[in-house]
Amino acid sequence: MSISTSDARVAPDISGKSPSKWLALAVIAVSQLLIVLDATIVNIAMPTAQVALDISDANRQWIITAYTLAFGGLLLLGGRIADYTGRKRAFIIGLLGFAVASALGGLAQNAETLFAARALQGAFGALMAPAALSLLTVTFTEAKERARAFGVYGAIAGGGGAIGLLMGGVLTEYASWRWTLLVSAPIAIVAAVAAFRFVGESRAEGNTRYDLPGALTSTLGLVSLVYGFTKAASDGWDSATTIAYLVAAVVLLVGFVVIELRSSHPLLPMRVILDRNRGGSYLSALLVGAGMFGVFLFLTYYLQLTLGYSALKTGVAFLPFTLGIILGAGFSAQMLTRVGPRILMFAGMLLTAAGMVMLTRIGLDTGFWSHVFPAEMIISFGMGVVFGPMSNTALVGVADHDAGVASALINTTQQIGGSLGTALLNTIFTSAVAGYIADNLTDPSQAQALQGVAVVHGYTVAFWVSAAVIGVAALVALLLVKASREEVATTGATPVAV
Repeated sequence: MSISTSDARVAPDISGKSPSKWLALAVIAVSQLLIVLDATIVNIAMPTAQVALDISDANRQWIITAYTLAFGGLLLLGGRIADYTGRKRAFIIGLLGFAVASALGGLAQNAETLFAARALQGAFGALMAPAALSLLTVTFTEAKERARAFGVYGAIAGGGGAIGLLMGGVLTEYASWRWTLLVSAPIAIVAAVAAFRFVGESRAEGNTRYDLPGALTSTLGLVSLVYGFTKAASDGWDSATTIAYLVAAVVLLVGFVVIELRSSHPLLPMRVILDRNRGGSYLSALLVGAGMFGVFLFLTYYLQLTLGYSALKTGVAFLPFTLGIILGAGFSAQMLTRVGPRILMFAGMLLTAAGMVMLTRIGLDTGFWSHVFPAEMIISFGMGVVFGPMSNTALVGVADHDAGVASALINTTQQIGGSLGTALLNTIFTSAVAGYIADNLTDPSQAQALQGVAVVHGYTVAFWVSAAVIGVAALVALLLVKASREEVATTGATPVAV
């Protein structure tokens, strides 16, 4: 995920203090760790939480999508609020709100409370994340210090996912699934107190108008679209409720585009996405997010419910993803200025799609090392190859005043794609399971035995669809991205993985 800030003019420090840069970096790094942790730590706990709160298969995806929709949908607005109301203030509010939301989720007694808490986590995360990166940018102005600070920040972002997977497994197995959420509350509170003491205030100068109608219509439109997918799983695609939500989503999203075209201070300037290279990068990110997020959902359930893995063993089983991404990113960094972004994006996505196809070979008793591990390594290496070129292409030719929006859009499109993809793939999964049982159940006494086979069939169908979606993303990159290696090499802003 990527967030960057533009070269906005910054007001002087108004805190009256001279906070230590490195203590400020430590606080900012902790906030980044919280955001990355909550993107992965809950995944391992999902099967246990689903049973504990009696969440249906159709609705379980809201544990993920409530967070990603709120985070991705409000990220651009959160960045503008932080810039103009004070980044330190927004950062502290984001941390405290995140703590409250985490506690609410950990104490949830029903599905609705858990979903609401996850949405609140995403909303406060959307305020905290851009504020944190902006603070990092204005705190470290000397080139060498900034490089070191961003190196620490990037290392936290890269390693946080692995930490989240392991913590999710440990907490779920030895404490409770609730602690995968509760653990964030005290950390966020301590970070907020430290931020008050060690982080200096800054804000951008200029017009402070916010595009609230744009933020409202886009977020409601996306929520309506995801809810329409969810209702399709339980009521069918032709039900009046499903159709109503999908129609409402189309109306709201069209309204969002109209608002952005007419607004004097749009949340999403159309000039940013209508460029061929940037548009291809954003569309690719959307499709990649849609194809990838579902993999973690279904693979978690497959490992725990089908293969019988413990929560801790499941967390360990996901670690090859981290290794593959690191290896792929290193390879991509070496090759980007030699072959350009298009070839790397196309090849990386094809490799990822091939890994998805490998996952369709899983069965009721297939081995991890023979079936899951090779697919994980291929998928993650392919994604590691893709992320760098995709982020760089998103900034090719962008004006300085649009750099923040352009970079944040990669993060936003990945999160939104993940929300939509998880909801749609979960609907496809439940429909595939029901269809398989209906087509193959001849003896009611065999229903229990058939259920396990049907569930694995549902997983493989979802993996086939994921492979197809990422294959389409590869074609988008091949057809739309034309940026040369020279253009990528001279890109003015550098996105930071988060």
